[in-house]
Amino acid sequence: MKILVTGATGFLGSRLLESLSGIDTYTHIVASGRTKRDSAFSHPKIQYLLGDLTDMEYVRGIVQGVDCVVHAAALSSPWGTDDAFEKANVIPMENLISASSEENVKRLVFISTPSLYFKLSDSINIKESDHLPVPINAYARTKRKAEIRLEESGIPYVILRPRALIGRGDTVILPRLIHAHLQGKLAIIGRGENMVDLTPVSNVVDAIVLSLSASGPALNQTYNISNGDPVLLWDKIHMIFERLNLPGLTKKVPLPIAITVARMMEFKAKISSRKKEPTLTVYGVGTLAKTFTLNIDKARDLLGYCPKLSVDDAVDEYICWQKGLKNVN
Repeated sequence: MKILVTGATGFLGSRLLESLSGIDTYTHIVASGRTKRDSAFSHPKIQYLLGDLTDMEYVRGIVQGVDCVVHAAALSSPWGTDDAFEKANVIPMENLISASSEENVKRLVFISTPSLYFKLSDSINIKESDHLPVPINAYARTKRKAEIRLEESGIPYVILRPRALIGRGDTVILPRLIHAHLQGKLAIIGRGENMVDLTPVSNVVDAIVLSLSASGPALNQTYNISNGDPVLLWDKIHMIFERLNLPGLTKKVPLPIAITVARMMEFKAKISSRKKEPTLTVYGVGTLAKTFTLNIDKARDLLGYCPKLSVDDAVDEYICWQKGLKNVN
């Protein structure tokens, strides 16, 4: 079976390539991305084809002869222009749908986001069927738009909404927190007692593999993916900083003040000619201060999803990887 993975040079994509290359079912893997790092995972089954998913001819080329598509490429950021998110998150989906229809692709697995559920309040045990609020930002809005395009396409699909990926290769969540802390810009917002889902990237990879072979009622569904075992966010952050021998975090900011400052920073960024991402956004404040947990019963029941790696195991994996990088450098 020939499979296409978009976003293959990113955190999740590269870990997915590792897993798929070890499964006999997948004999040829097309890895799509914009740029390929020297450290990119390689295997005889994998063919890297770099390009721009807004280029229809490029998309037709990478979809040719493909049986299944995993679409993990996206612009994932709390800040940016509407045009940038539309080009990164909607047009590629439209192009993939068009090319997949031409090639009679059997399955399209889309990596979406639980940011669609975000509202500036505690959200507990969120189900896929819960009402979606007004999108908090252009990222959430365009990811939902892409979901709808896929749902209406007629192509058999599975949509996954994985929450806060961590583990070896993470270049997003933990590195951003560490960088902000080292710059003196990180503070505990609110009481610091909020519960959140963190998800080992290897468990998300497992969910994708299950989605590729899903059948019957498991098809044409949307699934929350997490560990189903929420943690106290700030306790976990403290533990990670301690394990990395970083200074302790003592600064605290009341939630109302943090929200006010974030709104002021967002307003200033919007009227600025540079439109540079502000240090603090309302979405960022909410993710650090509010409880946010997903219900994964649907994924367990229909996909057969069962988290194998614990959050602490994924933290260990990340820390060992980071220390290894420092030793190499």
